[in-house]
Amino acid sequence: MGVISAIGKTVEENLEQLRKGQTGIGSAQHLQSNYANVFPFGEVKATNEELAKLSNQSAAKLGRTDLLAMIAFNEAIADAGLTQEALSSFETALISASTVGGMSDADTLYADIQANTGSSGYLETYSYDAHATNIMKVHKMRGFAATINTACSSSANAIMMGARLIKSGRAKRAIVGGSDSIGKFTVNGFNALRILSENKCMPFDNDRSGLTLGEGSAYLVLEGEDEAINKTKYAEVTGYGNTNDAYHPSSISPEAVGVIKAMKEAMKSAKITPSQVDYINAHGTGTENNDDAEAKGIVSIFGTAPPFNSTKSYTGHTLAAAGAIEAIYSVLSINNGELYPSLQFKTPIPEHGVSPIQQYVKDQKIDHVLSNSFGFSGNCTSLVISKAQ
Repeated sequence: MGVISAIGKTVEENLEQLRKGQTGIGSAQHLQSNYANVFPFGEVKATNEELAKLSNQSAAKLGRTDLLAMIAFNEAIADAGLTQEALSSFETALISASTVGGMSDADTLYADIQANTGSSGYLETYSYDAHATNIMKVHKMRGFAATINTACSSSANAIMMGARLIKSGRAKRAIVGGSDSIGKFTVNGFNALRILSENKCMPFDNDRSGLTLGEGSAYLVLEGEDEAINKTKYAEVTGYGNTNDAYHPSSISPEAVGVIKAMKEAMKSAKITPSQVDYINAHGTGTENNDDAEAKGIVSIFGTAPPFNSTKSYTGHTLAAAGAIEAIYSVLSINNGELYPSLQFKTPIPEHGVSPIQQYVKDQKIDHVLSNSFGFSGNCTSLVISKAQ
């Protein structure tokens, strides 16, 4: 596994902050925007030049999304001990995700073009799949590759697709995840929707006022059972469900139609019942629509909700990277037998009466985690991540 976010540049750094209950949300230091001092952000604590050093890449040729992706990818393949032979194998797939891609660097691209000094280097990094193309080029990967853009469910769908490729025999391993960075394009877009909060996001709180944008990247190395013999196994992807309620371009169904179906399909494919879910890593954006629908869905299925939280209260909403980051946090909960508090929570939503985890809890037996990621247009994905057998 590999991850970089507002709370750390490695898996270990992220784990340390989760245990401390320390958010990475605050004032933006690197974002060039009129809103940099208006809204809080889950910004990675590094300049592009510092990220370039960590990734062994050039900040002059790559955008922030690309640099974040390379850092998390490099940590993941090092942790997995993948050789160059394995990376270059046609049986190794790369399924990545991004919603913003190089659009976070649109101003730099525009300035380069206006300078009239020839083709801008940022043209090659502008598309949403450029980070994945760069990873394949640097690591000499030749297998199947795809980049998914289903908004906030993107990297959860990458995990699902990678697992299905392995299960169907189309790949022996799949490196799955996603990357997104904060830029004017994203900030202005979400501000136009009037869903950015001027305070740190408060997932599932009755007085929530919107989401907090974050940035980051995460990758996981999935391998089939035969390939994983004599290797450290953190967890298993045992189930997944994806639905599309198509209720609204930027909202999910208030009746939780897609939310409920995605969670049910994930548990069905994992062959478990709701009573076997020990913890839910909720999508939990802090917006009125999302938290109400997700809470409604959880209560509908579980009655009394199992322990749940929203780790977006640490990182902000990292868009396409969220599903992979939160999958890693779910794996950390399983392996360490611990649950992390959902921050900034005070008052439950009255009509649902459920409250997220508010204290750090250890010595927990966690066999199955349900990790939710819900995107624009009601693209809802739930993953079941289980203790390795």
